[in-house]
Amino acid sequence: MTAAGLVVVLALGVGWVGIQGVRAKGHLQTAAGLFVQMQQQIRAGEVSAAKGTLAALQLETKAARDETDGFGWSIAGKTPLLGDDLTAVRTVAKVLDDLAVDGLPALLDVASGLDPKVLAPRDGRVDLASLSTAAPKIASGLTVIKHARAEVDGIDSDGLMDQVGAAVGQLSDGLAKADQLVSTADRAARLLPRMLGAQGPRNYLVLFQNNAEIRATGGMPGAYIVVHADGGAVTITDQGTAASDLKVFDPPVQQLEPDLTALYTDRPAVFPADVNLTPDFPTAAGLMRAMYRKRSGVTVDGVLATDPVALSYLLKATGAVKMPEGEPLTADNAVRVLLSEAYAKYPNPADQDKYFAKAARATFEALIKGQGDAKGMVTQLARAAGERRLLMWSADQAEETALTGTVLEGRLPTDQASRPTVGVFLNDGTGAKLDYYLSHAAELSVGDCDEEGGREFHLKLTLGSTAPTANLPDYVTGLALTGDKYTSRTNVMIFSPTGGGVVEATSDGKEVPFGTGLERDRVVAVFTVELPPGTTKTYDVTIQPGAAPEDGDAVRPELWTTPGVRPWQASVQPGVACS
Repeated sequence: MTAAGLVVVLALGVGWVGIQGVRAKGHLQTAAGLFVQMQQQIRAGEVSAAKGTLAALQLETKAARDETDGFGWSIAGKTPLLGDDLTAVRTVAKVLDDLAVDGLPALLDVASGLDPKVLAPRDGRVDLASLSTAAPKIASGLTVIKHARAEVDGIDSDGLMDQVGAAVGQLSDGLAKADQLVSTADRAARLLPRMLGAQGPRNYLVLFQNNAEIRATGGMPGAYIVVHADGGAVTITDQGTAASDLKVFDPPVQQLEPDLTALYTDRPAVFPADVNLTPDFPTAAGLMRAMYRKRSGVTVDGVLATDPVALSYLLKATGAVKMPEGEPLTADNAVRVLLSEAYAKYPNPADQDKYFAKAARATFEALIKGQGDAKGMVTQLARAAGERRLLMWSADQAEETALTGTVLEGRLPTDQASRPTVGVFLNDGTGAKLDYYLSHAAELSVGDCDEEGGREFHLKLTLGSTAPTANLPDYVTGLALTGDKYTSRTNVMIFSPTGGGVVEATSDGKEVPFGTGLERDRVVAVFTVELPPGTTKTYDVTIQPGAAPEDGDAVRPELWTTPGVRPWQASVQPGVACS
């Protein structure tokens, strides 16, 4: 559970219920402080001290539960006006005590057992025994959290005092975050041993996306390696590049669904560099798996994708990685070297491919050998995954189902009415590497309620180019499809919420024409942006959501974007509930 999930009890001003209420409030306040202290001790690796803090925390939550569990409190809970509030406070105290007694001990045992130094690869091997031991404890803690969440969500918040209602709502949010975090750990503990060959050898195709030529999931697939996992031992068995080794497929390697063909033609099934014109990573991964099988005769068990920006994060943990030639790769130079300087140093595309393949192999070997700081590696992997720079697809249906809803899946979620998702995805239309200079910003807001309780969403999208006006290699300026080889062309795709639509797009007050298509029950609007060096363009897009939320539910949309070389300047403004 997050600190916020406990600290919310500070808002429970229960002095008005008498001495028991005052005592309960004091115990819950103390518990909140102890929980924060325990978190800090766990982060510092002070597991023994954290267990002592947990014991003190359990005393406080038990005392708060006892103070709210007496006959007098029970009778008061049936009185008009204050009864619902007292019942809610009693439920909060019970939930927190259950977590402290039944949930946190199991999760603390996991924290003490899953030391990153133990889990990180060492000499090409991952210790699967620790993960297997941790799995049932994580599952136990998750069960307690889910039960607590159900109890809090069962509190009828209508009519509660503002203080109590706010506290219940914040505790519900905290438990939801805890549920998400521990559910992810639960999946990892169940999946990783199996995926790392605990039940038999596995082979994975690892793609390195080139963000300098942007694609919807991040960048054009360039270099790749094939990884073999057996009993936790990880080795590299093959490497190559999409352009030189996979080449072109005529006829297409697979028949695409009609909706995909209408949006992207058959290019994703013909050109390895275009499998991820769609932002749906499972689709792209399945196509790349089929392409590799066609060329190599090897059927991989899954596909992973990452990019040079994610590699720069990992290099913060591993330290510099030596290259067979040229300067070592570091956290500070990796993006610049791999996405810009390499093109000037190696003007021949074949030499570029060789360099990128060597860079991919060298970096991955440093990871599986356990070079650098293990704890930092876990932190940086989480950062990359959170930005959708680390994606994974498994050909095993059970494993792929377990990945559903995680940041690794790379698939737009099935929307809830109160949590719709809007996607802004970019594909290079220049045939060049000018997206190294692309900047992007997006603001998503929820409009006012109409008479029927619905509302429109408004997206403000700004793209810019910081490209120079001269002295770039021909391979970077590419095909010059715009007529000026320093002007970039970007195909923008706006994905509506599930069941929604895109109503209008304007720029500088003028209507912008766009094509439309459909992908996974989302309307997709497509328009092209051309950017000369040093310019920006802003677009205002009106979006229609799908199903309206239930009465009393606020709308909290999510915004998904294509990971680029530079971070997005993005913001989302939620909408209040329609009355």
